[in-house]
Amino acid sequence: MSNFRIVGVIPARLHSTRLSRKVLRTIAGRPMVEWVWRAATASGMMDFVVVATDSDEVAWACRERGIPAALTPSTCASGSDRVREVARVVDAEIFVNIQGDEPLLTAEFFPPLLGLMDRPEVEVATLAVRCAEEDVANPNAVKVVTDLKGRALYFSRSTIPFDRDQTGFAGYRKHLGIYAYRKAALERFATLQPTPLEQAERLEQLRLLENGTAIYVAEAPRDRIERGAE
Repeated sequence: MSNFRIVGVIPARLHSTRLSRKVLRTIAGRPMVEWVWRAATASGMMDFVVVATDSDEVAWACRERGIPAALTPSTCASGSDRVREVARVVDAEIFVNIQGDEPLLTAEFFPPLLGLMDRPEVEVATLAVRCAEEDVANPNAVKVVTDLKGRALYFSRSTIPFDRDQTGFAGYRKHLGIYAYRKAALERFATLQPTPLEQAERLEQLRLLENGTAIYVAEAPRDRIERGAE
């Protein structure tokens, strides 16, 4: 087993719920998952970056392009479960969960995320960005609120906080689904059962919050979706 400090894992399920085969969709001559892998490796912040997939076809497409790929069980319920499967065979201090369907991700997203992991009290880190006005009420744009130390209080598909007096609150923050876990926190996640809030919102990160694991939130350099490209 290799020993690394930071390993990036790109979960890439072939038959996703909203758009089947999207990780292999060609963009400017390359499959989507390759753009994500290139962005992660270009950051220079991870010792190893691997695609974790349930598909021989995805694994073959990656290896043909020189991209490391690991086959993980089709029974994995979430991207974090796929990351944990990689952690069974690759040893590292920190694992980064990088969504395989984010072709506009760039290397600049990783310094703020992994900068949080330099703090020993941080077990799990993620990113957020100022929420565009058109996304505030959009349930597909997950909102996050934090305490004054940057720890997530809650993630929701609803508009949080609720501006009761219509004061023109401008502090809405959109969560970007990129995570860094210390190995112990990743292992803890895998032992926990799905929780009520997680199931209601369909947001796996709530499982950690409901079980008392803090998630620290860093500011992303920008949204990973260009406005007008949705």
